[in-house]
Amino acid sequence: MKLFIKESAGIILIQTLQITLFCLILILSGFRDYSILLYGIIISFSLFLSYLTFSYYRRRLVYKKLITHATQLDQLLEKTDQSPLGEAVNEMTQSYYQVFITQLQQAESDQTNHLKFIDRWVHQMKTPLSVIELSAKELDEPESSNIREETDRLKKGLNTVLYMARMRTIEEDFQIKPVHLEKLIQEVNQENKRFYIRNNVYPKLINKSNDITVETDEKWLFFIIDQLLHNAVKYTDRRSNRVEIVVAKNTNRGAEIVIKDYGVGIPSHDIKRIYQAFFTGDNGRQFRESTGMGLYLAKEVTDYLGHKLEVESTVDVGTTFRLSFSKAQTLK
Repeated sequence: MKLFIKESAGIILIQTLQITLFCLILILSGFRDYSILLYGIIISFSLFLSYLTFSYYRRRLVYKKLITHATQLDQLLEKTDQSPLGEAVNEMTQSYYQVFITQLQQAESDQTNHLKFIDRWVHQMKTPLSVIELSAKELDEPESSNIREETDRLKKGLNTVLYMARMRTIEEDFQIKPVHLEKLIQEVNQENKRFYIRNNVYPKLINKSNDITVETDEKWLFFIIDQLLHNAVKYTDRRSNRVEIVVAKNTNRGAEIVIKDYGVGIPSHDIKRIYQAFFTGDNGRQFRESTGMGLYLAKEVTDYLGHKLEVESTVDVGTTFRLSFSKAQTLK
């Protein structure tokens, strides 16, 4: 209604001025039958009001469409009315819809091609890295260890890029099945063995409940645990040589994995932002290798899997991450 009134303000003003001017001319010409004059004014305004009412009723759907903010694309295709203005609005929104869909399809196609390129590129880069590792074994120490340390960093970075690319199509990459937690954690530790040795930190697995199995995606859970352990070891910063990995089953909630380090801790003003993409915080400026993507990806995947990731931290004391599984996801 407000839009209609704004649009009709000009014609309402002209009509009012026209009737006023006509009455003034009649009075100046000596016409004194005011009852007839008033009757004419009433008739004139009644006809004008009827026209405005009919005009608004006929175009009401157009005005409604113009002031309603669409939340779904299908709303752009909703018809208004058969008036010339309504038909014009329908044609305009349909043309906008077609342009948007065409550009969206093109963007999705470009994104798909980009993800394919990233995936293939990462796998191609792993081959020369493996060759470099094999060549490094033939060198004397410490050159051999230094080269393998750098190749491990490259592998870690390439895997992060690969997982980041796969996040966009994560629903197509899931394979939910029973996963034995202790076995998976041992595989993660085996994968990071050289990283632990270089940092002189040796995670200790504490299994409070034997043979805990949960229903989840094994590959993505491996990535989450690997990321949490990698951060725990890196941010221990030579202050301690231990990281605790506790696997337990809570009677009221379900299984959980607790990873506790005794390192630098996370400042209180940073802890609410650690899951934001590319956020590195104070520790990221101190440890130059931080990208700000590890915990972001871990949190995104955790939420998608229906798990829960919590953190507690005290500066210069340490950090504890708790990965919880629901009772329905805890098989035994």
